[in-house]
Amino acid sequence: MANTSSRTLRLLSLLQTHRFWPGSELAGRLEVSERTLRRDIDRLRELGYPVTSSRGTDGGYQLGAGGSMPPLVVDEEEAIAMVVALGQTASAQSGAFADATLSALSKVTQVLPSRLRRRAEALREVTVDAPFRTAPEVEAAVLGGLASAIRDAERIRFSYTAVGGSTPGEVVRRHVEPHQLVTVGRRWYLVAYDLDRGDWRSFRLDRLTDPEGTRSMFRRREIPGGDAAAYVRSGLSRREAGHALVAVVAAPADVVEAKIGRWVEVADLGAGRCRVSGEAPQPWYWLQALGILEADFTIEDAGAEVRQMLTSWGGRFVAAAG
Repeated sequence: MANTSSRTLRLLSLLQTHRFWPGSELAGRLEVSERTLRRDIDRLRELGYPVTSSRGTDGGYQLGAGGSMPPLVVDEEEAIAMVVALGQTASAQSGAFADATLSALSKVTQVLPSRLRRRAEALREVTVDAPFRTAPEVEAAVLGGLASAIRDAERIRFSYTAVGGSTPGEVVRRHVEPHQLVTVGRRWYLVAYDLDRGDWRSFRLDRLTDPEGTRSMFRRREIPGGDAAAYVRSGLSRREAGHALVAVVAAPADVVEAKIGRWVEVADLGAGRCRVSGEAPQPWYWLQALGILEADFTIEDAGAEVRQMLTSWGGRFVAAAG
């Protein structure tokens, strides 16, 4: 079951079609009991939405016609959570359902108070690489502040916790021109031009705190290669290199690309086959990646540790299956 905030958003998007909804059908769409549905309807009414209802066997709900819709009463954290939650739903689906979710996201954004609407729209506009569904928690104020600075081309300063170099764990101040937010795997990243170092950098948002605008505008530079997501992935590959693998997978390239393409290179071989190649920080990463493809594969090249782990895990799984 979705949490209360995201469920309320879904309910609002359904009611905004201005059709009459039988109570049982609406509850079924939301996967809740009719009692929970009544509480959610009451919550919308408390926020000022004119929801009409009728009782009896043919009873149901409809968003009242006429009058302007009041703003959705939420704080900044809730507004950012709504955008991320609906973005998560859209990125996890395809086809008509994804389109419907994006439509709901647009409707919800339009009824946010103007300041929060600008924050939410900025976050959507400046985030690339789509996988909201796996990104970890990041403070709403950080996301909203960075998104606004990117949209407005405003230089910012922030505190950043170092993990490498001679002083891991040291907190340093950085002064940058922010250009793009990127999600890769389970992380959010900021791609920015570091003014102190005179070069491009990517910063993990879970290590970034206290972003402050400087009211100093900048002229946008070209991100190396022109693709912020590719820039971040390239940097991760260099830092996490260690266990290489090349395998031929008995599945179409587009299917494999959709499942693990953000971490590996996928080459189409035709006839429903493709070649997967790349490097991983740990050998078991490869076992997980190949396993979720649910397709036969042949190892063309891999290190001893990867092959040893394949044999070890395979033996245990076969034994467990009886």
